[in-house]
Amino acid sequence: MKKLEDIKKVAVLGTGTMGPGIAQSFAIGGYEVCMYDRSVPAMEKARSILHSSLITFAEEGMIKQEDIATIFKRVSFSETLEGAVAGADFIMETIVENREAKAELYTQLDKILPDDVYIASNTSFLNTFEITPERRLPYTVIAHWYAPPQLIPLVEVVRNDKTVPEVVNAVMSILNKSGKTPVCMNKFVPGYIVNRMQMILNQEVFYLLDNGYCTAEDIDMAVKASFIPRAMVLGLVQRFDFTGLDTSANNFKNKSYVMPEQNYHPTALFEHVDKGELGVKTGKGFYDYAGRSTEEVLAKRDKQLFEVFKIAKKLMSDLV
Repeated sequence: MKKLEDIKKVAVLGTGTMGPGIAQSFAIGGYEVCMYDRSVPAMEKARSILHSSLITFAEEGMIKQEDIATIFKRVSFSETLEGAVAGADFIMETIVENREAKAELYTQLDKILPDDVYIASNTSFLNTFEITPERRLPYTVIAHWYAPPQLIPLVEVVRNDKTVPEVVNAVMSILNKSGKTPVCMNKFVPGYIVNRMQMILNQEVFYLLDNGYCTAEDIDMAVKASFIPRAMVLGLVQRFDFTGLDTSANNFKNKSYVMPEQNYHPTALFEHVDKGELGVKTGKGFYDYAGRSTEEVLAKRDKQLFEVFKIAKKLMSDLV
């Protein structure tokens, strides 16, 4: 079995929304990275996005200006799957969220990888353990990143009932070395931790919008000025201690809150989708980004997130 110090090369499979940022994180962590995608244009775009992001990191003081070239050189690109995984110790799969596509990839990987290569999937909701070849399960985890992955610290690491503890520990250490904040889940549940929380919030967001209670801007301002910054200090569970567990228990007993139906259809969302207003990538969604390029909008978002997570890192290291 590979030890932590044996992990030198990471193969990132998939160069879509998440791939470049994940590759960047590993490269900053000192690992050699090879990226692969079936689409050559997608790989070229990933190369450009990666380099642009490293420049932003240097501007924000997260890396040294003179280290950009060194980090960038750690990332290579392969037009074949075999070339990408050759010599890789750790596979980070981040292809399209499609069960059949992932199953096909894992079948291919099973044929060409040595027995002791670690495999992780960035799947958002699929139980990839069900489509992983049996003999690979001891070396397999889910490692779920959040966008933008080069900035958001969290990675949810999920083990299956056959994952070897040493593999989990090694993956957690690799992520820590790459500047991430991993949390370990003992078993799979759809949505993991954060997506399950977000799905509940999503239902309420669209319920409020669809019924005309407030605007999108009102919702965003309300949460930015209340529980979101508070959560940086008290999270979602510790806040109960400060509210008082008796008070929280009474809130549940009173049943003053009724959730929208689980099959709620978000009209406000689909109206935008039907118009082709898909958000930043099309220049308009709930907000209007007209007159600015995607790169400009992403750069501004990233710079603001840098400020938030600089403070977050300080707070997380000094708990209440």
